[in-house]
Amino acid sequence: QVVQVDEDRVIIEVFQGSSGISLQDVSVSFSGKPMEIPVSLEVLGRIFNGMGEPIDGAGKIYSQKSFNINGRPMNPIARLYPRNYIQTGISTIDGLMTLIRGQKLPIFSGDGLPHNELAAQIVKQARLSGEESSDFAIVFTAIGIKHDEADFFLTVFDESGVMDRMTMFLNLAEAPVMERIITPRCALTAAEYLAFQGDKHVLVVMTDMTSYCEALREISSAREEVPSRKGYPGYLYSDLASLYERAGMLKGSRGSITQIEILTMPNDDITHPVPDLTGYITEGQIVLNRPLHQMGINPPINILPSLSRLMKDGIGKEFTREDHSDIANQVFSSYSKVQEIRALAQIIGEDELSNTDQSYMEFGRQFEEKFVHQDFEEYRNMEQTLDLMWELVRILPEQELNRIDPSMLQKYFRK
Repeated sequence: QVVQVDEDRVIIEVFQGSSGISLQDVSVSFSGKPMEIPVSLEVLGRIFNGMGEPIDGAGKIYSQKSFNINGRPMNPIARLYPRNYIQTGISTIDGLMTLIRGQKLPIFSGDGLPHNELAAQIVKQARLSGEESSDFAIVFTAIGIKHDEADFFLTVFDESGVMDRMTMFLNLAEAPVMERIITPRCALTAAEYLAFQGDKHVLVVMTDMTSYCEALREISSAREEVPSRKGYPGYLYSDLASLYERAGMLKGSRGSITQIEILTMPNDDITHPVPDLTGYITEGQIVLNRPLHQMGINPPINILPSLSRLMKDGIGKEFTREDHSDIANQVFSSYSKVQEIRALAQIIGEDELSNTDQSYMEFGRQFEEKFVHQDFEEYRNMEQTLDLMWELVRILPEQELNRIDPSMLQKYFRK
């Protein structure tokens, strides 16, 4: 890979290592084209390294055509507005920040938080609603991970039986830095083929985008480019956008690409350039919370800073259930008030709170323990999730439920 061109000199990155190569007897020739990989429907059920080379011992992928890994940007005019949802089986995501087909929904995590377990749970539980379930595929991309993490993912996916509908790209931390830049592009090229030529709804899970950005910073530093915030290159935003904007739906195509990008925030700092710029490009975020994790609640999703900006158009009567929007708004509102009452209780003591305030405290406890907390092996469908939300709001006095339409209260709250 060419790293830098400087007058009559070219700096290149050698992927396989340079030991044993003679400086006098080696020549380099340019191929005259960008990097390409062969892609076909046979990539499903296969495991590749970060450069798209098979590492599962099942032989090469034979295809009549190879595809440029850099892809092409989607014409905004040709895009379809995302509709309908992908069910993850995780109540917090399905009920309060629903993942819509064609959306980009990142997970903001931190070192030591169980984002790998959450990613694995999403991959093994994710499914489409209704008759289209056979058209669902997953592209799992791991960037700069350690061997034990790779073994964890391989074991979980193999035991859960999802390998036949997924493609894995594994880039290990020991691989060359340049391979980290290439890995997500190879994965998205495979996803584009499956979606727009194989008519599949593809979920792309990428972890960890912070490793990708650090590789970009390292290469930028080697090129002696002028650094921007925290040493990252000034083009970090456009570089991330070139990956994230490869998600979506196209007119005339049955397939779609949905992205879940997982990134670890250094020092849990949400203003760090990587989560900051990711938040500008994507349509929402799922934020993991360290205090919740320390309380033993997994996945430790903090619903208040989390949102899905496309959720409103992919839920409701035609997609999930007629009461979904109202009950989700009420749960957000009630849990927000729980935080205020907890702060008050620390000052005056819980015993001095009014009956209504004490019901909010109980709602907060039950919400975290019964709704947010979910075992790694536990799958909840959309009906179970919505019913559980109604069960929780029954803890509160009916006059406090001011975000729900009276007809919905009559039908679901009082039944």
